[in-house]
Amino acid sequence: QVQLVESGGGLVQAGGSLRLSCAASGSIFSFNSMGWYRQPPGKAREFIAISFRSGFTDYADSVKGRFTISRDNVNMVYLQMNSLKPEDTAVYYCNAVQTATYWGQGTQVTVSA
Repeated sequence: QVQLVESGGGLVQAGGSLRLSCAASGSIFSFNSMGWYRQPPGKAREFIAISFRSGFTDYADSVKGRFTISRDNVNMVYLQMNSLKPEDTAVYYCNAVQTATYWGQGTQVTVSA
């Protein structure tokens, strides 16, 4: 059973930075892709960033140039978030796709104005 555990969320002022981490059970090379999603208060979960096994990465327009997804080629995936805005406030989820799709439990990010 695949397990994903996020960490690194918290409260930060607008313009600040946070780095989210996602620890996956087993090697991340077994996953076709790993990514990050978020769910703002009262809204649906939305795509943020993805990293494919090929090395290709993609981002939502709302975070391009501010967020960066990276991996350590073992079992960790990171999301570096810079120039944070209040509208980035959300629960952030790690996602992994293998033969099935897996989700972490989420970590809260709150950006104050």
